[in-house]
Amino acid sequence: MFKKSAFALAMCASVILTGCGSDDDEVVAAPVVTAAPNVIFFLGDGMGMTSLTATRIYKVGEDGELTIDTFPETAFVKTFSLDAQVTDSAPSMAAYMTGVKMNNEVISMSSDTKARASNGVDYVNGSDSTCPESGNGKPVQSLLELFKAKNHPVGVVTTTRVTHATPATTYAHICHRDGENNIAAQFVPNSATYNSALGDGVDVLLGGGRKHFLAKADGGARADNRNLVNELKAQGYSYASNETEFAAIDATKTKKLVGLFTSSHMSYDLDRDPTKEPSLAEMTSKAIDVLKTKADNKGFVLMVEGGRIDHALHETTAKKALQDTVAFDDAIKVAIDKMKLIDPELKNTLIVVTADHDHTLVLNGYAKRTGKTTTTNAGVLGLVKNYVTGDNWLDVDGMPFSIIGFGNGESRPQYRSFLTDAMVSANDYHQEAAVQVGAGSETHGGTDVFLGAMGKGAENFMGSMENIEVYSAVRKATGL
Repeated sequence: MFKKSAFALAMCASVILTGCGSDDDEVVAAPVVTAAPNVIFFLGDGMGMTSLTATRIYKVGEDGELTIDTFPETAFVKTFSLDAQVTDSAPSMAAYMTGVKMNNEVISMSSDTKARASNGVDYVNGSDSTCPESGNGKPVQSLLELFKAKNHPVGVVTTTRVTHATPATTYAHICHRDGENNIAAQFVPNSATYNSALGDGVDVLLGGGRKHFLAKADGGARADNRNLVNELKAQGYSYASNETEFAAIDATKTKKLVGLFTSSHMSYDLDRDPTKEPSLAEMTSKAIDVLKTKADNKGFVLMVEGGRIDHALHETTAKKALQDTVAFDDAIKVAIDKMKLIDPELKNTLIVVTADHDHTLVLNGYAKRTGKTTTTNAGVLGLVKNYVTGDNWLDVDGMPFSIIGFGNGESRPQYRSFLTDAMVSANDYHQEAAVQVGAGSETHGGTDVFLGAMGKGAENFMGSMENIEVYSAVRKATGL
C-alpha cells in the first residue's frame, strides 16, 4: 500500500494541472515538456557608450530614441580580459559565450590557454594556427554547443568574416584568433577537423570571409587545397555567395544555410551595394526564418554581430562607424518585430544586446544641440558650435574643431587647419586624435559597456556585471 501511494504522489508532483485521484484512479497525462527559450544575442563590436550616444544623435537627434534605447532591462558590463585591462574581441565575446575569463587573442578555451609562446611569438603563421596540440589549455563549452547538445538549432550572423574573433567564439576553439583557416575547418561536419561538440552542425552561418573556405588555387587563403564550400554543400548546406542567391533561399525549405558574400569582411553599410550584399537586417531576418522553422517551437539561439562598427572606429572614420551602428539597430528592430509575431509577449524569447568593448571616441566641447545628421546638416559629425552664439568654438590657435574626436588614432596634425562641416562630416574623414598611432590602429577602450535585455529572464540583467556573469544570466534564462 505504501509503495502504491508513493507512486501516486510522485505522479501528482510530476504532472502539472492534473488532478490526483484515489489509488484506483487511472492518471493519464502527457509529460510536461519545457522547451528552451529562443535566445537572440546581439553584439555591437566596439559599440561603447559614447559611440552609442553619437549614433543616437546622428540618426534621430539628441532627444530621439533608437531601438536599443527601448530595452526595459539594462546593465553595465565590465570588459577586462584575464591578462589585460583593455580586452580584444576574442576573450570578451568568449566570456559572453562560455562564462570563462581568458587571455587576449584566445578563442573559447580554458583560462590557462596562452596565445603565444614563452618567447613572445604568436601561435599563428599567416592564417594558419601553430597552437600546440597539447599542454596549452582545453576547449570550454559555448552557448551554441550547449543548445546543439539538446538538439536545438543555432545560427551565427555577422558583417565581418565568419571566422573573425566574435563569430568564431560561438563555434570554434583555438589558442589564437588569427588562425582563421583552422577556425573555418572546425565548422565543417563529418571532417577530421570538425568541432564535434556542434553535433550535426551550426544551422545558419551568414557573413563574409569566403577566402578561408577556399584553396589558394580557387582564390582563397587555404594551403591545404580543401574547398570547404563544396564540403558544406555535400553535407546538405544551401549556399549563397551574393544577394541574388540569398534572396532566392526559401527559409521554409532550407535545413541548413551558409552565406559567404565577400572574400574578406563585408562592406561598411555606407559603401554596401544592396544588389550584391544583403544588409545585416536582411541576414538576421532570414536566419530567424530558417531557425524557427527547424526549431519547431523547441527554441533556438542566434548570435548577430554588427562587426564593422569596430573596424570603422579603428580607422577613426566616425561616419562609417555610426552608420554601421544604425544598421545594427535596424537588425535589432527586425528581430524584435519578427519574434513578437512568433511569441507576442516574448514569454519564451530572450533578446540581449551589448558590446564586447569600448573605443576611444569622445564628444568634444560644449556644443550646441545639432539634431540628426541630414544631407544639409552635419549634426554630431560637424564642428563644435557655441551653444550661445552658434559660432564655431575655437582652439588656442583660433581654429575650429569637430565634435567627435579620438583618444588615439592616425590623424594628429601638428597644427589644425581651418576645418568646415563639409570636411569633417565626409564619409571617409578621419577624425583627429590626441595621440597618433599607425593607420587603422586606434585602440580599444577599457570602459564598461551598455547591455539591454527583454523577454524571458531579462530581469536577471541588472546593475554592474562581469562579462562572464552575462553568460550565467543567459544560461539561467534557458534552463539548460
